[in-house]
Amino acid sequence: MRGSEFANLKAFFAVAQACNFSRAAESLGVSPSALSQTIKSLEEGLGVRLLNRTTRSVSMTAAGERLYERLQVIFADLDAALEELNEYRDTPSGTLRISAPQVAMLHFIQPILPTFQLAYPNIKLELTTDDSTTDIVAQGFDAAIRLGEFIEQDMIALKLSEPLTQIAVASPKYLKLRGAPLKPVELLQHSCVNWRRSGEAGLYKWRFQNGETPFELSVKGSLVVSDCAVALQSAVDGLGITVWIREWIKAELDNGKLVPLLEEWATPFPSFYLYYPSNKQMSSALQAFIGALRSAH
Repeated sequence: MRGSEFANLKAFFAVAQACNFSRAAESLGVSPSALSQTIKSLEEGLGVRLLNRTTRSVSMTAAGERLYERLQVIFADLDAALEELNEYRDTPSGTLRISAPQVAMLHFIQPILPTFQLAYPNIKLELTTDDSTTDIVAQGFDAAIRLGEFIEQDMIALKLSEPLTQIAVASPKYLKLRGAPLKPVELLQHSCVNWRRSGEAGLYKWRFQNGETPFELSVKGSLVVSDCAVALQSAVDGLGITVWIREWIKAELDNGKLVPLLEEWATPFPSFYLYYPSNKQMSSALQAFIGALRSAH
C-alpha cells in the first residue's frame, strides 16, 4: 500500500467516525474541500461509492460500512502496536553489553545487580570480565569500565570514583610467621601473591611512592593468580602479602583480617570511569545503568 492510499483510508475513517466533513477536516488539519477531494479520489480508485452526501448530512453506503468495520480493527491493531513501541521507549529494555576488569565488576557492578535487575526486568545484561584493554566498538560492547589512563579516544567518560590508594596488606597469621617489611625493597625477602592480567605475559608490578617519586617493584612469591579476588583471599588466608585498594577493603582492615603495610609508601590509584562511544546514541538501557551506578557511588 502506498502512503497516499493509507492517507486516503485515514481520511475516510475520520469522516465515517464524525459523520461530518467539517469536524473530520478539523481533526485531520485540512480544509473540508480538500477532504472532500480526498474521499472522491479514494472512491474513484476503488470504483465504488463509500459515502452518501447531502448538504446537511453524511452517511455510509453498504460498501462504506463494510470498509469502516474492517478499518476499525486494522487501526485499533496499529494503535496498539504503536503503543507497544512507546512502552519500549519509555521503559528501558533490550540487551546491554558491558566490559569491565574484575575488580571493577566486583566493586561497581555486582553490588547494584539485585536492585537493577528487579527495577529493569526488560533489560538483558551481558557482563564480560576482561582485565586487558579492549576496543569496545570492535568488540560490540555498549560501554565499559576502565581506569582513566586506559580509555580509548573519542569516548564519553563518566567518573565513578575519586582517586584511590593502593597499599600492601597481609594477615596477622602471615606477619606472625614472617614479620612485617619496613621498606618496599624488603618485600623481595617475602612471599608475595602476584597477579597477572588476562592476556598478558608479565606480572603486575607493584607501585609505591616515596614523597613525590613513584616507582615500581617486581616482587616474588610461589603463588600467581589472574583473579584479583583470589589474590585478596589468599592474603586473608595467610599465604602472603598482596596489594589492594585501601578504600575497598575497609571491612577487612577494621576487623583485623588484614593489616596495612608500608603505609608511608602507599601510592595513589587512578579513578575508574564508565565510558561509551561519543558517536553512538545512548540507549534507554544504558541510561538506566548509568543512573544505577551514580546512585550507588
